[in-house]
Amino acid sequence: MLKRIHVKNLIQLLLTSMSLTLCTLAFAQNEWPSKSLRLIVPFPPGGVTDIVARAVAIKLSQELGQQVVVDNRAGASGAIGAEMGAKAAPDGYTLVMGNISTLAINPATMAKLGYDPVQNFDPVSMVAIQPLLIGIHPSVPAKSLSELIQLAKNQPGQLSYGTAGSSIHLAVEFLSSLAGIKMNHIPYKGSAPALTDLVGGQIQVLFDPFSSIYPQVLNGKVRALAVTTDKRSNVAPQVPTVSEQGYAGFDVSSWQGIVVPAGTPKPIVQRLNKELVKVLSTQEMKDKFAQFSAIAAHSTPENFGLYIRDEIARWQKVAQSSGIKPE
Repeated sequence: MLKRIHVKNLIQLLLTSMSLTLCTLAFAQNEWPSKSLRLIVPFPPGGVTDIVARAVAIKLSQELGQQVVVDNRAGASGAIGAEMGAKAAPDGYTLVMGNISTLAINPATMAKLGYDPVQNFDPVSMVAIQPLLIGIHPSVPAKSLSELIQLAKNQPGQLSYGTAGSSIHLAVEFLSSLAGIKMNHIPYKGSAPALTDLVGGQIQVLFDPFSSIYPQVLNGKVRALAVTTDKRSNVAPQVPTVSEQGYAGFDVSSWQGIVVPAGTPKPIVQRLNKELVKVLSTQEMKDKFAQFSAIAAHSTPENFGLYIRDEIARWQKVAQSSGIKPE
């Protein structure tokens, strides 16, 4: 009889403990956010991902009633900042502005990645999509992408192309494998030095986000050959796509999306998604993004998660077919 009483008391104690835990969690979620949030940007200030993050942070702060502070943590193609975000407390106060590099490309190119894009993050929403632009130095005797490819075939390994990040490197290798060409890869730490060398003629070809390279096209210092997405850009409708020039199905874009540390309470993720959808649906945000040829995009957490998985599989396949081994 005494033993039954002890068991009964133990069960009641456990139920009471669980009840208190659930009440505490519910209270925390109802009070969220009660302080400022940190939005980790795994890249330096001034780049596309940083510009997108700051635009979103301003409007998200207004919707949440708490300041969203941008925290730039650059290095290793975004891996340093992404790892920091993955290891943060899953309490809804740390967000990460992920992108194609941190959430899809790094697993295919980095052997010792300190985080898993799928296991260590919970997706919130897609945020923005931008096309890449293929530009060349005016001295290169090519007026179209097909002419550049023919030139590369006639002079294998003689043309040098620059990239600012592993994501763009894989995009070039993807096109090179389709076209059967080989160019000399020159890696850069950012778009600015790569563009400087293109304008100066130290490299002949550059794949870069539209917002970075197009101003140099307008002033005649760079010749634009192609847009990498399946549709032309509204900013430069005269520039044809890669698929229009003989490589049907080629569709590569740079993209950003917000994720949180895995285990963040679902009600908080849902609230974040709701506010992000509201922000990204405004004409103000659409116009803001259009200034650098980006498209404001949003999604459900589930759809963004599926997109990340598809992109990881896609770029792993490209890396393997191109002979790029994780380093």
